[in-house]
Amino acid sequence: MRIDAFGGGQTLGAVGHAARRADRTGFDGFWIPEGGAPAFSLVTAAASVTDGLALGTGIAVAFARSPMVTAQAAWMLAEATGGNFHLGLGTQVKAHVQRRYSADFDPPGPRMREYVHAVRAIFAAFARREKLSFKGDHYSFTLLPEAWAPAPIPYADPPVHLAGVRPWMCRMIGEVADGVKVHPLHTLDYLDTVVRPNLEAGRAAVGRTVDDLEVVIPVMTAVADDEESLRRQREKLRQRLAFYGSTPGYGVVFDASGWPGTAERLNELMRAGDLPEMARTITDEMLDAMTVSATWSDLPRALADKYRGRATRLVCYSALEQWADDESSVERWQDVVREFKQVAHD
Repeated sequence: MRIDAFGGGQTLGAVGHAARRADRTGFDGFWIPEGGAPAFSLVTAAASVTDGLALGTGIAVAFARSPMVTAQAAWMLAEATGGNFHLGLGTQVKAHVQRRYSADFDPPGPRMREYVHAVRAIFAAFARREKLSFKGDHYSFTLLPEAWAPAPIPYADPPVHLAGVRPWMCRMIGEVADGVKVHPLHTLDYLDTVVRPNLEAGRAAVGRTVDDLEVVIPVMTAVADDEESLRRQREKLRQRLAFYGSTPGYGVVFDASGWPGTAERLNELMRAGDLPEMARTITDEMLDAMTVSATWSDLPRALADKYRGRATRLVCYSALEQWADDESSVERWQDVVREFKQVAHD
């Protein structure tokens, strides 16, 4: 089990600074999300200042881009990182795709399946100069003159990781992807009864097992040695869980964990603008199941014990935010990462 960082900011300078710190701290990888800035540009900034740190988009919005544009960016980053780039893709929610990007969304699952096949066909044309002849229901690529094709690289094609929450998407990810990017809103019950079985079913459908599938799990953490700091961090996580949980479609996490109807309630409160009541809806039981709270000395083992056998890459979702609030925590995270790598293999 590897341990990665997440975040970095929305400017090239901020991401470069964060990437250097993540590298020095000892993290194995660094996942950079897409928010107000394009994820591929941000990963490029990180690639320019690190050497050996695995980098990935976590995630890039697929439908906002042609698969050709995505494949070109991934190819360039694979070359820049010495084959250490992970192409993380997700659908985003319908409103963002249609109204923020003015792009097609429906049907998201089949469209994403075809998107991955298209990207792989383009990779084959780049790497092995195979004739580009991909024709699907949503995408078609039949032209790639030699002058417009990037040069082959001495690395394997970039692995494709897909974000998924609900059963159908998890099965599809098992069928077509190299890895799954689990949502930070999760519990062990949800991982064990929804994600894992559907990944296995998808893998079995194509004659493979989950043993060769990378399972990337982001975890939100509250870590401190004094109760007041820990309480403040937990309240921030409670608010974040309430926000994430209000998203239509994420109700499966609450339902699988024994809290049916919670997502619908959060969505109603979000529509009413009642943020305090949203936070109160996330009980301590939910908070403890969806995050990890610990002292600094206990955190490495708490993370390893919770996710051993479930994650191949554990992403510390809250570490960089904590660095921004408390500069002294950078050195503490160095200790966490070092000790995690020891206990994760006990």
